[in-house]
Amino acid sequence: MMSANQDPFKKDREDSGVHTARVDGETIPLILTLREIRKTAKDWQTFSSDNPLMCVLHSEAHVRTVRQLPLEIDPPAHTEYRSIVEPIFKRPKSDPAYAVAIERIINQALDQWFQANEPEAVRGLALPIQCHALAVLLQMPEAAAHEWISWGVHVFHDRDDGNDAGPVLEAYTQKQFERAKEEPGNDFFSILNEAEIQGRKLSMEEKQGYANVTFAGGRDTIINTLSSIVAYVAEYPESLHFLREDEQHLITATEEFVRYVSPLTAITRKCPHSTALHDQTVAAGGRIGLCWPSANRDEDVFDQPDKVILNRKPNPHVGFGFGPHNCLGAPHARLVIRSFLKQLCNRIETMQIIEATPKVEQEETFSRMSGYESVTVRVTPR
Repeated sequence: MMSANQDPFKKDREDSGVHTARVDGETIPLILTLREIRKTAKDWQTFSSDNPLMCVLHSEAHVRTVRQLPLEIDPPAHTEYRSIVEPIFKRPKSDPAYAVAIERIINQALDQWFQANEPEAVRGLALPIQCHALAVLLQMPEAAAHEWISWGVHVFHDRDDGNDAGPVLEAYTQKQFERAKEEPGNDFFSILNEAEIQGRKLSMEEKQGYANVTFAGGRDTIINTLSSIVAYVAEYPESLHFLREDEQHLITATEEFVRYVSPLTAITRKCPHSTALHDQTVAAGGRIGLCWPSANRDEDVFDQPDKVILNRKPNPHVGFGFGPHNCLGAPHARLVIRSFLKQLCNRIETMQIIEATPKVEQEETFSRMSGYESVTVRVTPR
């Protein structure tokens, strides 16, 4: 249940502001307070993103071969790389037809979902919505979404045969860049084929870097948040009545679910030089982590941080990151989540939990719930 989503960093945040994590034999101090995370996220000279394949706690060297762009690069180059794709990711704010397309996708997904006697919300609802919505963002044909659905919930690890799926993603995106050369259009792959930086066309490795983070970056955020919303509404049926009272509640609830779920535990930074961090010293070349879910439960900032407050305002969460590397896909994710909440209000009378299996991230020094492996419910449509 959503009420089981506890904060494993509370004591360390109150005592020292740092949690010392052990990951693959490496000691990584995780910064826990909102104030310190915001300060650190902006200080790229001391805490650098220029550390390919290592932006999350565990190395991704075994599942990808390219630097994720513009995530794993520092300003000022970061600014130039980011500007290439910003127009794509700003479309949810500028294109009136975008919201209509997202609403259609969600209603079609709900139509299909309602056909089951006891529908499941992770693979049965959130995953299809995420993939079809991504096709809208990237201006790809709807049929492409069906292939993306077959990759599972996580594009790097979610294979039925137990093998890592990273090579599948890179093979797919390279094929799409080659296809777009032969059949150019207005889609994501065609745009990157034509893009230039510093007076030259992007290399295939650079294009792959953009594609890699685009397909991997927003998947967990949307899937975990949407399925967690289903679990919450089933646990607290009065929430739908509250959301229907005022359309503004859909906006505040969107921010609150992102804050509360916080699907990504940490983004890491590399220290180019030896750096003091509270009472610790991080050696040159060592890493620190920005622990978003801890910042989003900071009791010095958020009243009743362990509770979902659907009309919480202000809500200065960092569920989409902070600083130069804040999430490019945030406008898209916000629109999908807000539209999902609206259609739940329009189309569902009640939901009851049949079975919910939490998704738990287990590390040597902490464990935390970041969503659900599955959520099975009984639905009464309106």
